[in-house]
Amino acid sequence: MKILDQYILKRFLYNFFSSFFILIVIFIFQGIWLFIDDLAGKGLGIVIIAKFIFYFIPTLIDKVLPLTVLLSSILTFGTFAENYEFAAMKASGISLQRGMRSLIVFVLFLGVVTFFFANNVIPKSEQKMFNLRRNIAKVKPAAAITEGVFSDFEGTGEGMNIKVDKKYGEQDRFLDNVIIHRKTDQNINNTVIKAKSGELISSEESDIIQLLLKDGNYYEELVSKDPKEQRKKPFAKADFGTYTINIDISELNDQDMEEDQNITTNKMKNVSRLIKDIDSLRENNLEKVEAFSKNIVNRMGAFPVLTQKNLQKTENPKLELIQTEGQKKKEIQKDSIKDIEGLLDHLEEWQRLQVLKNAKNSVSGIMNTITAKKDELQSRYKFYNSHILSLHQKYALALSCIILFFVGAPLGAIIRKGGLGLPMVIAIVLFLTYYFIGVFAGNYAKEGNIHPAIGAWLSTLIMLPLGVSLTKRATADKGLFGFGHIFDRIKSIFKKKKKDSEE
Repeated sequence: MKILDQYILKRFLYNFFSSFFILIVIFIFQGIWLFIDDLAGKGLGIVIIAKFIFYFIPTLIDKVLPLTVLLSSILTFGTFAENYEFAAMKASGISLQRGMRSLIVFVLFLGVVTFFFANNVIPKSEQKMFNLRRNIAKVKPAAAITEGVFSDFEGTGEGMNIKVDKKYGEQDRFLDNVIIHRKTDQNINNTVIKAKSGELISSEESDIIQLLLKDGNYYEELVSKDPKEQRKKPFAKADFGTYTINIDISELNDQDMEEDQNITTNKMKNVSRLIKDIDSLRENNLEKVEAFSKNIVNRMGAFPVLTQKNLQKTENPKLELIQTEGQKKKEIQKDSIKDIEGLLDHLEEWQRLQVLKNAKNSVSGIMNTITAKKDELQSRYKFYNSHILSLHQKYALALSCIILFFVGAPLGAIIRKGGLGLPMVIAIVLFLTYYFIGVFAGNYAKEGNIHPAIGAWLSTLIMLPLGVSLTKRATADKGLFGFGHIFDRIKSIFKKKKKDSEE
């Protein structure tokens, strides 16, 4: 049996590493296309690009590894069944579960390794890749400018957004159709500069980068201290042939490409950090909601909290003293006004209109406050849900490799096909089903439509009964779809009807 276990494990490992290598190369090329604008033509050097790809590879594990396990298990057992090796095992009294024993041990070990990657390697890779992209944009200013959109000129202290239609030349130094929005200290765009062309001029010996603009115009909104003058919206406008903007980059000369900045997203955190942040986020969100609720209640004047002093004053519910300016104290019954209409009937017409107008303004102000606060709270809870989702996804990824093995192995034994034809198609269809269910469930969970734990586990839990069912059918030598008993049942019904009609 040891020889058989070694043989099965060897065949599986061959298919596993072959599939993993092919899939990781495919996903790397797909990822390079996503980041081609950040890497190509920036004069970065092969070392920096190699580092970027090295940091990018671990972030693909959550997609590549489940598909690799599914495909390699289908290939292995499909080849066994196609070459009648599986039938020979059964003839020797070796069941499917016994033949899978060595692979089950390997897949369980793989699940542990996958969790280690999800908890330690992937978050660090996400952080390294994020910081490398940001530091590239700082050291190579042209890399921070994206064609066709407004880009922040990071790390310069200039406070401006730049948009260009086209970049070309050595290290993208030449620019076409430049639009610049300059910001004030209050982060307000009050200056617009347009030019038909531009050029980034730099020198290794200088801490200054010159942005030379040609054939354009300059517009600036002037801020006057006199309110009367400010109402006239003063501005300054000028045309220029050449205009030079000096950008100080002295703070960026010693920029370390490997410098780690603060961890900002849930993908960059391990389990212990996620658990800690989830608790703090939950407490912080509850404090925000409670404080906002108290604020709204106080503004409404509703649900007043009665103190012991107030309770002593209202021990006699029948009578109450009301003091009004310019009038003597009058004794009236407390329950004489029972509703809002009764209150309004006791007021003069002008008082009634004033009360209704004040109430309308108060309600309108409160509704505006609630609407504005709603967006903030939704953003906070979306950030909170994303942390819970990431925490459960780390465990779900490890378990998904185990469950997809129990889907692929019996499925390969049932379809009895090896090679990269039908097994590849079936594996891709099953994986896409698994992947898209996970993506849709994750998006619903972030929006709060379902619990984040359900969003992380849903695709894996759907594959679990499929794996159990396929394992039972493969063990009993049944086909992929068992319609035989249905046809037998239909035939028996027709035979019974025919027999009754003859009688």
